[in-house]
Amino acid sequence: MRAAVLVKPGVIELLEIALPKPLRGEVLIRIKAALTCGTDLKAFRRGHPFIPMPGPFGHEFSGIVAAVGKGVKRFREGDEIMAVHSAPCRACGYCRKKLYNLCENIMRTKILGAFAEYILLPPHIVKQNMFRKPKQLPFEKAALLEPLSCVVHGMEFLHMRKTDHALIIGSGPIGLLHLLLLKDRGVQVTVMDKHHSKLMTAKKLGADSVVLSDSKYSHSPASLPSTGGDKILSSPPGGEDKGEGVPILESTLDKFDCVFECTGMPDVWENSINYVRRGGTVVLFGGCKSGTTVTYDAERLHYDEISLRGVFHYTPADV
Repeated sequence: MRAAVLVKPGVIELLEIALPKPLRGEVLIRIKAALTCGTDLKAFRRGHPFIPMPGPFGHEFSGIVAAVGKGVKRFREGDEIMAVHSAPCRACGYCRKKLYNLCENIMRTKILGAFAEYILLPPHIVKQNMFRKPKQLPFEKAALLEPLSCVVHGMEFLHMRKTDHALIIGSGPIGLLHLLLLKDRGVQVTVMDKHHSKLMTAKKLGADSVVLSDSKYSHSPASLPSTGGDKILSSPPGGEDKGEGVPILESTLDKFDCVFECTGMPDVWENSINYVRRGGTVVLFGGCKSGTTVTYDAERLHYDEISLRGVFHYTPADV
């Protein structure tokens, strides 16, 4: 079969490799859709500690069961499936505490290789995190199961109410998944980004308001003080990226109940606390480069009881 191999940062080779045969408990999947994740992009550009090189590449996928190993009862050849690329061991210290996303073995036993004609799923993933795809769901959308599971995990501890107002900083694919999930739960959502066209997509997907930051500040929202003067685009534009026909409201951004950082930019991490109310939570979803340090105003965190929440991976319940 053909498979894309990440040889080193910046180099991918399409190679012919042997088609694997499923052993007991394993399932061989014929790939129908494979997506490019932000983690894949990071690995391609600069390497990644959890993606060895040279090695198979890609981890967001959906497909059709091509063959099953002995002992597999839930699936058979021809089933249309969706799955994620990891599952906990349920035996380590973190698993015994039910912190399954922090499983000591979850990264070691994950599978890569979605950028190929076939991928072999091991027993622990088949048992916990592989599902039949609903017939009406396209393969391309089913392949979003993995990033959506990560987004679900980042929200599960919040218990947000319909009266809450959330801010999403960054309207790329992950930011938009946050938007869709929050709107499904009835939360009021504002989305902030420096790209006008991305904000219009957010608006079309249900954002209650969108905030255009000044592009000269890159991804940083520092140019938009939370005390007022923010430009809120209240409706889609008549012209792409130009804003014709867009009523611009000079408005005040209230302090948000929760802020979701979805850019992975250190300056945005630092500025995100400027937008959350007292007692609110900042969810730091976007991952910064290893070794990055950020600085916060300790007085603001302490006296306003601001919670900073890191987010990593997902649990079987999130999937």
